[in-house]
Amino acid sequence: MSNACVVNAHVHTFVLRFDGREHGHNLLLVAQVTLVRHKNAAVSGTLTLSCQFLNSERKTRAVSRHCSGRHQSPVNIVTRKVLPDGQLTPFHFIGYQEAFHGRLINNGHTVHLDLPSRIKIKGGNLAVPYKALQVHLHWGNDGGPGSEHTIDGEQFSMEMHIVHIKEEYSSVSQALRDPTGVAVLGFFFQESEFANKIFDPLISYCLVNIFLKPGNSTTLGGVSLDMFIHPQIDMTKYYRYYGSLTTPNCAEAVIWSLFENPIPLSRKQLAAFSKLQFSNGRQMVKTFRPVQPLNGRQVYYSGGHVAVVSTVLLIMSVMMSTTLSG
Repeated sequence: MSNACVVNAHVHTFVLRFDGREHGHNLLLVAQVTLVRHKNAAVSGTLTLSCQFLNSERKTRAVSRHCSGRHQSPVNIVTRKVLPDGQLTPFHFIGYQEAFHGRLINNGHTVHLDLPSRIKIKGGNLAVPYKALQVHLHWGNDGGPGSEHTIDGEQFSMEMHIVHIKEEYSSVSQALRDPTGVAVLGFFFQESEFANKIFDPLISYCLVNIFLKPGNSTTLGGVSLDMFIHPQIDMTKYYRYYGSLTTPNCAEAVIWSLFENPIPLSRKQLAAFSKLQFSNGRQMVKTFRPVQPLNGRQVYYSGGHVAVVSTVLLIMSVMMSTTLSG
């Protein structure tokens, strides 16, 4: 059986084809190639492989069908190619400041926190309000590169996704049938010299022995989403594009908003997540999907809104000065 695997590079896109089975399972191979050009050499490459064994041929076909569309996520954002969009106004975060008790789960492939539906977002050029579902993380190995999206080819240490669906929908399955049914807010993390104490409660739970095992859960209480993100005044700059879920079924139903300013965590804090275990009992590392081709999609930047506002204020200031001096 022949399978195609798209390999993404920061400059080029390659396609690998392979045949065969191993230990009675179909092998789905995803590879990412990063090419670096040196001034005294031709091209050197770093090949990162992520292998996933699927238990049936039917599952292999399903993943291939849903995860090989033309509007897949994550992507590499090339900042010189983004377009400023004045309609990308600041978000309105409803309930982000309120404390809640949520179930923190090791689901065997990441850690996620269930969120109350009273938490919502508006604005940001979203046509309707979206209600929160859950927040989850993607990371590397012991604090190394682990974000899903990249900026100008740079992979951050970790990436957090706050997942919302349109307020009118009662289930995720309904939302996934709508091309704009899901809105995900993405936050990058970068290594800092100092620990970020705000994340200590979450990290402490992850280090509890019983939670290391997949399928286990606990209750995280007295927290708010505001605790884990930047102050809202610092969240006006973000990238916007239309894409997909980054895990099967990879439904192309997501409005992505990726905030420019990264959140700091110490190396020790970042490495703590690697102590969790996958469903197969192995160390939970490199929980990210490689970047996918844009295939002609445009990435927008909210900086256009800031520029428009600044221009208007400048014109008003000049007009007022002229009036007063006259």
